[in-house]
Amino acid sequence: MVGPVEHRVQGEMLNVGDKAPDFTLMAVDRSSRTLADYAGKVLIISTIPSIDTSVCSAQTRRFNMEAANLHEDIRVITVSADLTFALKRYCGAEGITNHETLSCYMDMKFADDYGVHDLDWRVCQRAVFVVDREGIIRHAEYVDVIGHEVNFDEALRVAKELV
Repeated sequence: MVGPVEHRVQGEMLNVGDKAPDFTLMAVDRSSRTLADYAGKVLIISTIPSIDTSVCSAQTRRFNMEAANLHEDIRVITVSADLTFALKRYCGAEGITNHETLSCYMDMKFADDYGVHDLDWRVCQRAVFVVDREGIIRHAEYVDVIGHEVNFDEALRVAKELV
């Protein structure tokens, strides 16, 4: 049996109280999304290594399910380094309609700025962030073992308390 594999991650980890770094990400329709697009909203940012793995798929489906019942001032995005075509295919097949899936494939600056850039596999490390209406990080969780899930309940609790 193979144990956990350590990966080199680029970028500084964000902490509660830090200003959320701006970003430009690509949506499945190939339009751009920036942090400013979510101004005035509470934003849950879920990062995953690849949509085509079981834990990443489960994380995306769970946040999609939760997003359907969240306050209208809470938005959820999932970010990966997958191609937009893969994200679009996945979302269509899985009925992901309650939140956006975005790609940092073209420019890994998001992954660097959020401290999730896995240099060995060129993917995003699994993590979840909650950003308040003023753009401040109110929850940050980095998952060290690629096959482990984020703490959904804690991220959702923090987001709900902010509205």
